[in-house]
Amino acid sequence: MTVYHFVGIKGSGMSPLAQVLHDMNFEVQGSDVEKYFFTQAALEERGIPILPFNRENIKPPMTVIAGNAYPDSHEEIDEALKEGIPVVRYPKFLGEFMQKFSSVAITGAHGKTSTTGLLAHVISGAFPTSYLIGDGTGKGTADSKYFVVEACEYRRHFLSYHPDYAIMTNIDFDHPDYFKDIEDVFDAFQEMALQVKKGIIACGDDEYLQKIQANVPVIFYGFHEDNDFQARNVVKSTTGTSFDVFVRNNYYASFEIPAFGDHNVLNSLAVIAICHYEGMPAETISAQLKTHKGVKRRFTEKEMGDQILIDDYAHHPTEIKVTLEAANQKYPDREIVAIFQPHTFTRTQTFLQEFADSLNLADKVYLCDIFGSAREQQGELTIDDLKNKIENSSVISEESIDILRAHRDSVLIFMGAGDIQKFQSAYEKSYV
Repeated sequence: MTVYHFVGIKGSGMSPLAQVLHDMNFEVQGSDVEKYFFTQAALEERGIPILPFNRENIKPPMTVIAGNAYPDSHEEIDEALKEGIPVVRYPKFLGEFMQKFSSVAITGAHGKTSTTGLLAHVISGAFPTSYLIGDGTGKGTADSKYFVVEACEYRRHFLSYHPDYAIMTNIDFDHPDYFKDIEDVFDAFQEMALQVKKGIIACGDDEYLQKIQANVPVIFYGFHEDNDFQARNVVKSTTGTSFDVFVRNNYYASFEIPAFGDHNVLNSLAVIAICHYEGMPAETISAQLKTHKGVKRRFTEKEMGDQILIDDYAHHPTEIKVTLEAANQKYPDREIVAIFQPHTFTRTQTFLQEFADSLNLADKVYLCDIFGSAREQQGELTIDDLKNKIENSSVISEESIDILRAHRDSVLIFMGAGDIQKFQSAYEKSYV
């Protein structure tokens, strides 16, 4: 029996794909660096072997699934190529594998992970469903009707996919180390749209998505009344959000979600639209929406003393803005404190003023040093360049983290896509 060996198995897409294959009774193992990543927890729970990188890991019969972060010169990939062992890049493997099911790809500059997790939860309430979520969560069901997949636009990786359906949440300029400008991003999404086989669910409130051309029906959702699926009568409270849904100006149903902010209403609308399109009863959709507990590192809360600690993946100015707005909806009477770690020098440089504008929505801001990446370890700017643009801000380190205790009865939001969690962990340990 072929063993699937994952090079870089702790990756945010690789880990859930390994989980899917394991759940479907394939033999799975992988290798990675020894540093701990939260994406490995689900692998360990399933007993999937995680090995240190070593060319001796590679032996037939085996298929190597290679993560995008590793070049062909990597010792394990090099060994496989020398030995004639099949090597398949993650997007290509996933693109071929999802053809076995009725596939739904969720893409967009923001909201991919949250919407993928929500759709997987809702549609599982009516049909056998497998899913791959970019927070490191995967589930495989052998008799699945649907396969729900997060599809990332970075380096146009999602062009390896030809899904039956696509949800497109928005188009925004990000990944400035790869995309030239917003038009370059749009071109990637336009190319993706032409690969969808049955239908596209797109946010009609997004000016770029309004321009998308496709060979299949495009169903628009949003707050504006010219959308096919429109949210009306939105009521926000400290326990969640309720709204009515109108389908082409006809009342469809009312829904409640235990989530906060307009972005979560939009994510829910996208899910409602595709489930309605697939014939799922409104009552089932409503019941599933109410029980969704969210995805990892998206407004993940815990209480510590008189403070609320929130872990969030927000690493783009748009995401910071909606995260702070959601916190203000749920905790209107508390001080909102942002602890932010910028992710990559190119993104920080490109959006320096936008980061400052978004972070200024918080009552107090603490900044951590810029987190580089495997491609980019240093840049010309420093964290002080951002600090100088934010009114009530300070630079913080793991050693000075206990200064956060001064913010009594407040909400502390740890935001970033690097290793911001080590700052939260250090703070929690300082409590002991």
